[in-house]
Amino acid sequence: MPVSGKIERKKVATSHGRYYSARIAAQRRKKLVVIQNIRTRKGVRGIRTSPITIKARISEREALAVLIGTQIGAGVLGLPYAASKVGLIPALGILTGVMLLLLGTALVVLKLSAEMGGAQMSTIAGKTLGKAGGWLMYLSVTLMSFGALLAYTAGMGKVFASLFGTGETAGSLIFWALASLVVYKGLEVSGKTELVISYIVLTLFVAVIFMLAPHAKLENGLYVDISGILSITGVAIFALGGHTIIPDIYKGLGSYEKTKKLVVLAFLIPTAIYAAFMASFLLVFGRETPQVATQGLESLYGRTGWLVGNLIPLFTITTAYIGIALAQQSNSEEFIKLRRPVAWALTVVPPVLAYLAGIRNFADVLAFAGDTGDMMAFIVLPLLMWLATKLRK
Repeated sequence: MPVSGKIERKKVATSHGRYYSARIAAQRRKKLVVIQNIRTRKGVRGIRTSPITIKARISEREALAVLIGTQIGAGVLGLPYAASKVGLIPALGILTGVMLLLLGTALVVLKLSAEMGGAQMSTIAGKTLGKAGGWLMYLSVTLMSFGALLAYTAGMGKVFASLFGTGETAGSLIFWALASLVVYKGLEVSGKTELVISYIVLTLFVAVIFMLAPHAKLENGLYVDISGILSITGVAIFALGGHTIIPDIYKGLGSYEKTKKLVVLAFLIPTAIYAAFMASFLLVFGRETPQVATQGLESLYGRTGWLVGNLIPLFTITTAYIGIALAQQSNSEEFIKLRRPVAWALTVVPPVLAYLAGIRNFADVLAFAGDTGDMMAFIVLPLLMWLATKLRK
């Protein structure tokens, strides 16, 4: 009996010890989380140590559609013309190089955003580069968004006038009102809208490539002219810059790993489409490629070419407008603490006012946005943020 009692007491003591150890470990884990959160709020180290998970609000297909739709906009319509200034081989090399550079900075933005709980680009810059860096990022993104939305509003006036017989101003205002309403409804509505439009756009791009293939001649594009390198580089940066929407996609999808995979696809897929689209026009029209590439279809296929040539900018500009405006709206909500109605108005109203004031040159506005806001927000500042986090560690 005494032996049995000793064994029983040892079991009880062992069980209690395990229970006590488990409680201590749990308390330590809880304290560690509290300290980490306090450090994050106070700015100690500036960022969390690992990505967090957020409840998903959109599907992976919708997320990929928003990412691709943000990129495939007016830039693709200007790529063939810019490529005609340098030749096919240099154009493909520059497009690939720009894609790899922007993919690298996009992954930097995603990683830092995830480590800060889905922070927007201005907040990331503020925590890594200081208050001045945050404001510089906000102003760069605002300038890029303003220029892009103004160019899209102006460009769509011509498309609506051609397709539906409205005046250019009326067409621009109709487009602006409809697209801005989708933006105000938020990411969930935008994701579903972009998903449907993305399928249509992909179909139209494939149709254009097949329409041009019978008229292609290899010698039309096999020349080299370095005088247009800056032009093709600037247009490529504008065409592939979709960084501003990445934090929204991360928060909407709820997973760092899934978002990372989709970001990579969102650069590879548009680049492949751009390359095929650009090469198709260049091999047909060569140095005579029109400034808005799809206008060349009418000279080959008459009414059918006219229709396809107008439908492509209709859908590509719509998806780009929604993605860029949605990202800027979220940026203003988070960085300068605006309520959604105010952030929405600050995003979409100034561009339409500038349009009504007479600023309507589509190509010049795009070039201005790409050479200023895009370059700073998508290349310079992300590289500085990456360097700052490396030096801090």
